[in-house]
Amino acid sequence: MKALLYKEFKLAMHPICYVFVCLFPFMILIPSYPIAVGFIYVLAVYPILFLGANKGQQSNDLLFSTLLPVRKKDIVLARMMTVAIMQFAFMIIQGALTPLAIYLTNTINASAEPAKQLTVPGFPHEAVISSMSFAIVGYAIADLIFFPIYYKKGRSIVASTLLMILGFALFMMTFTVVFPFIPGFEGYVNLFCRSGYPLQLAFLGVALVIYFLVHIVVYIISSRRLERVDF
Repeated sequence: MKALLYKEFKLAMHPICYVFVCLFPFMILIPSYPIAVGFIYVLAVYPILFLGANKGQQSNDLLFSTLLPVRKKDIVLARMMTVAIMQFAFMIIQGALTPLAIYLTNTINASAEPAKQLTVPGFPHEAVISSMSFAIVGYAIADLIFFPIYYKKGRSIVASTLLMILGFALFMMTFTVVFPFIPGFEGYVNLFCRSGYPLQLAFLGVALVIYFLVHIVVYIISSRRLERVDF
């Protein structure tokens, strides 16, 4: 597995993937930038990783991997671990930048008129842990859509990517942007946005458990489908 992960990061990963994962979290520093939107940039890495410029399908990476003396299910697991590392690296960087984003927003609002003060659409910066919790569940849904479709034939990159992004966007926009603006959902807002960090950390723990369980299912389905692919 260590050798496969080494191959993933040295051969399969296009340099632009690192740009997406390391630089796009800084968009949280943009005033009034919705937190939920940032998480979708990790999903934009998928077609680059699986298809990529001079990599992925264009260099027959999957065929090359299956010719190695490794099990096909290990190929799936290595790719899933690569994606998971990118997902959590993005969230860690964004989380580390959140205090600075809060400071910048408060500094701007301190010198602005009440009617012109900045607000973040959907979940505020103070609810960043809740936002991450929903993003983790969203990533689980995205992977549940993407991996089984892709590994069914080993080439369905367009359909799997479009359905994955659509599923993730609908989930995140509904629960972190739309619901906070619906009248009568004050209890929902208080629960996820204005609750203390201990309660938000509890939500995060539940999200991690869901992520782990869903990915067990993703791994089983995807590895079985790849076993049936005849290259």
